[in-house]
Amino acid sequence: MTENAKIVMETVRAADHDRYVSALYAPNDKRDALFSLYAFNAEISGIRDRIREALPGEVRLQWWRDVIAAEDAGAGIGHPVADALKATISVHRLPKPAFENMLEARVFDLYDDPMPSRTDLEGYCGETAAALIQLAAMVLDPVAAPRFAGLAGRAGCAQAMTGLLLLLPLHRKRGQCFVPADILAAAGSSPEEFVAGDGGPGAQRAVAAMIALAQEHLSAFEKGASVLPVSLRPAFLPLALSRAYLGKMERHSPLNGVAQLSAWRRHWLLLRRATRGWPDA
Repeated sequence: MTENAKIVMETVRAADHDRYVSALYAPNDKRDALFSLYAFNAEISGIRDRIREALPGEVRLQWWRDVIAAEDAGAGIGHPVADALKATISVHRLPKPAFENMLEARVFDLYDDPMPSRTDLEGYCGETAAALIQLAAMVLDPVAAPRFAGLAGRAGCAQAMTGLLLLLPLHRKRGQCFVPADILAAAGSSPEEFVAGDGGPGAQRAVAAMIALAQEHLSAFEKGASVLPVSLRPAFLPLALSRAYLGKMERHSPLNGVAQLSAWRRHWLLLRRATRGWPDA
């Protein structure tokens, strides 16, 4: 492993340990490419954590657009993650529009505008988590991957919604609201009320609706995953944790704190799905 590859791998290990572990179940010759995708995702999803102001955040997203759009795939720019990503896109012939859409979706993260509707939320999930799963699948098995794009969409919605629920305390503290306005309205709340104080009387109903929506997508994924080829399994492995997280949040609302799974349980769930797939044998 080159020094650059080690830096990229360590970036994923530190920022997104579950995806790091899932990549270890992929064939050796695919891991560096997966790490580059996951490191890129960690870079752009964490911009708001590192850059407080929206405008500098947009500048950073534009920098990534320029990196990906550049035609000189073999020319390094001295940024380990960017150089690794450019090589992965070139070697595996990954579609650049998918990365452009991912970056455009991440603009939403930089501001405090409320998520307008369930449809908008599903679109956001599709262009972020689902796109990442599909790109990973294309690295693992470019022949089989296109047949499972719909399944990646379901998986991405389930995974992203679970992640947003896990981050709900942080988002509310910032004044961000990823719970769609139409779901909040049906629960008798509003984005402004949801992020203020205890969230108002409709907050628990809105969270319950979000958990149910994530479970709906997860169930649809699990139903279709019985035919998922072993070659693509590592791309979907992080979904192994979603059912456990959602079950925990049903019992203990994320409004009251961050749901956690122990390290050994996360590793066990990933191992079980890596070796047995979906559904349970």
